[in-house]
Amino acid sequence: MSALFNFHGFLAVVLLVICTCTYVKIAYPPLLVKKDGFRGLFWKAARIGERLSPWVALGCFIMGVSILF
Repeated sequence: MSALFNFHGFLAVVLLVICTCTYVKIAYPPLLVKKDGFRGLFWKAARIGERLSPWVALGCFIMGVSILF
């Protein structure tokens, strides 16, 4: 089953995209400079990761625990 049709998998994918985009923006800033188009989606995910980092970290932790158990 695809992660897009499974809500638990969809949340895991969204959290991983947010965390990955935030890391890429910090490590390689020129990659996420463009704020429109398809890359704008990744820029917005990086902004969410920067501004809501404690909540994203908590979500990643809860998701990891729920996947393990």
